[in-house]
Amino acid sequence: MERIIGIDLGTTNSCVAIVEGGTPVVLPNKGGYKTTPSVVAISENGKRLVGHIAKRQSITNATNTVYASKRLIGRRWKSPAVRTMVETMPYTIVEGSNNDPRIKLRDRVYTVPEISSIILQEMKLISEEYTGEKIEKAVITVPAYFNDAQRQATKDAGRIAGLDVVRIINEPTAAALAYGFGREGDRTIAVYDLGGGTFDISVLSISNGVFEVLATAGDTFLGGEDFDGRIVMDWLVLEFAREHQIDLRRDKMALQRLRDAAEKAKCELSSARETEINLPFIISTGGSDALHLQKTLTRDRLEELTIDLVDRTVKICKKAVEEAGIGLKDIDDVILVGGQTRMPIVQAKVKEFFGKEPLKGVHPDEVVALGAAIQGMALMEDSQHVLLLDVTPHSLGIMIVGGFFSVLIPQNTTVPTSKSHIFTTVKDNQTSVKILVLQGESDRAEENELLGEFILTGLRPAPRGEVEIEVTFEINADGIVSVSAKDLETGQQQAITVTATSGLTEDEIKKMMQENQEYLVDMRRSEEVEKEKLTSRRTLQEIDKIFPKVRTVLEGSDFGQDAIRKAERVMEMARKAMEGNDHQALKTSNEALARTLNMFKGVVQKLG
Repeated sequence: MERIIGIDLGTTNSCVAIVEGGTPVVLPNKGGYKTTPSVVAISENGKRLVGHIAKRQSITNATNTVYASKRLIGRRWKSPAVRTMVETMPYTIVEGSNNDPRIKLRDRVYTVPEISSIILQEMKLISEEYTGEKIEKAVITVPAYFNDAQRQATKDAGRIAGLDVVRIINEPTAAALAYGFGREGDRTIAVYDLGGGTFDISVLSISNGVFEVLATAGDTFLGGEDFDGRIVMDWLVLEFAREHQIDLRRDKMALQRLRDAAEKAKCELSSARETEINLPFIISTGGSDALHLQKTLTRDRLEELTIDLVDRTVKICKKAVEEAGIGLKDIDDVILVGGQTRMPIVQAKVKEFFGKEPLKGVHPDEVVALGAAIQGMALMEDSQHVLLLDVTPHSLGIMIVGGFFSVLIPQNTTVPTSKSHIFTTVKDNQTSVKILVLQGESDRAEENELLGEFILTGLRPAPRGEVEIEVTFEINADGIVSVSAKDLETGQQQAITVTATSGLTEDEIKKMMQENQEYLVDMRRSEEVEKEKLTSRRTLQEIDKIFPKVRTVLEGSDFGQDAIRKAERVMEMARKAMEGNDHQALKTSNEALARTLNMFKGVVQKLG
């Protein structure tokens, strides 16, 4: 039966899981780690690096190493989030042709879905190596508060990686699936998800395999990156500037070193009360002079720097609980998801707000991928044991006169759903009306996301307010939005299906898919070449060890001297093959080396 993997495409780390024999399991990467850093780099020789190997070289290759790219996905160039990242990241972010942010690495500009696709392709390779099978289908998770453009961009990233994304599900919902899988009884739970880049809170009701989201809220630009940023920008950079009148942000390598040190210090302070940040030779002052940075960061100071971020999450929690229409006492369990929830002040504030200790039995880094794998299994088996009833995270509506936003489907409405509203013409003798479909929470239409537009024509000329137009919104179980407008007098109707776009055209996506596939073929060929070279090196080492002994025996006869010359030619051929990348030449030379080694071993054996 075809397998469906579950992928948690995280801001800081990514994780892949699969259901084996009815049990969801997280798959380790080549290094044995269950999570892989969501880091992509291009080395000096043009080689693509992903995960731990990319993260390890991030200081020496700061301008060509990308992390936290998830914070850019599906956003527009002029958004505040993008501007913040442009100013604070060591790598270069530029404006794309579709008003989207793109990332410049070496001599090439990448779209954000392309960068995400490289991470997803790594997850695909991990699962294929684990199962020994070709993997083509996946459930990928996204923050609950992602809008349609961000979700579509994630789906496009999956396609570019060679995956059929059978479902996009919300990260807190996935965590709830993993928590509730196989449990009996009814529970109302809150999933507090504070990851590297985003924050979500979802309140769910679980009953007999039915997972109903009561409400969700969040902030797609609030996470561990912001906590690190407070240490770097509001403390280290500021203190260093006061002492030395030098802005460390201007030096890309120094900035990357600061970010690495800040992340490490933050993690250490989850168990320790204080930690030392020691960065010798952080920057040169010209000539042979260099300055060093040495600071002691305490847990109390870290909490001072970041308490407002934690408080923001609590305010969002309050909003979600109110939207759910329940009291705090009605929540049975609180689940913590995301690495940033390891911070003691976060746990303390969550306990204080909900009035109960958060559960400790759920792994914050792995639970989302496990839930995605469970959803994949449910889709594959068309399971009746798991049913998800999710909500739309953002309000949907249309622009009305004055540039205002009229909501037809409020946020946190359970999908699938349908809603109609009657509007009237606003001008005398108006014969057409333009319908702008929007998503968001602002009263001003221009501040919301434009999903699509269409025109209803053929209206009867009449004084304003006389012609009635019925606008109907429908959202199906997959989150596809359809909008129609009908003249109630004549029955004249127009409709569109709102297809979210990541800004990439179908041709661009296909081209990127092809490039990714070609890179994969080249990578596998390179791996095979490296394996053959490793075999050559090992065989040559073995031959070199016994060659002197064999030579003394064989030199006494013409046959022996001929065998020595032949062995030397074989060894020379192998060394030349190792200088190139011809897989067949390496394979042929290795076969000849193996025969030579066996012959030498036979001689040594006869000598006793």
